[in-house]
Amino acid sequence: MLGQVLAEFPGKVRLVFKDFPLDFHEGARPAAEAARCAAQSGRYWEYHDLLFLAQPEFSRENLIRYAARLGLDQPAFTACLDSGRFRKAVGADLAEGTALGVRGTPTFFVNGRRLVGAHPIETFREAVRDALEDAGRK
Repeated sequence: MLGQVLAEFPGKVRLVFKDFPLDFHEGARPAAEAARCAAQSGRYWEYHDLLFLAQPEFSRENLIRYAARLGLDQPAFTACLDSGRFRKAVGADLAEGTALGVRGTPTFFVNGRRLVGAHPIETFREAVRDALEDAGRK
């Protein structure tokens, strides 16, 4: 759905994704870090999508298996995952979200307008149109 919004407003919308692993989802933090490890091979979104299909199966072994399923270099991925390379970055995203009042996922911001939970595409279109209209007034 977000891809559709980006396509409908070419050059006018930018997607910024932030991690917000909820504490009560066991394995959510390592899964977020694993997705960033997959990003090093240009496969963030494919890995991200696998995580949503597989949840809550986020053991270390499963995270590595998902990387293999995508054809990622297993030794490099495993080394990245085990190193904790992205632990601070994921923590920084979590802290930023908390400071902005995020309490759960999904939470979206469209030019500062908060949208909490699942919404139909028309809600996003309206939010983008409102933001573009507001930008035109400045």
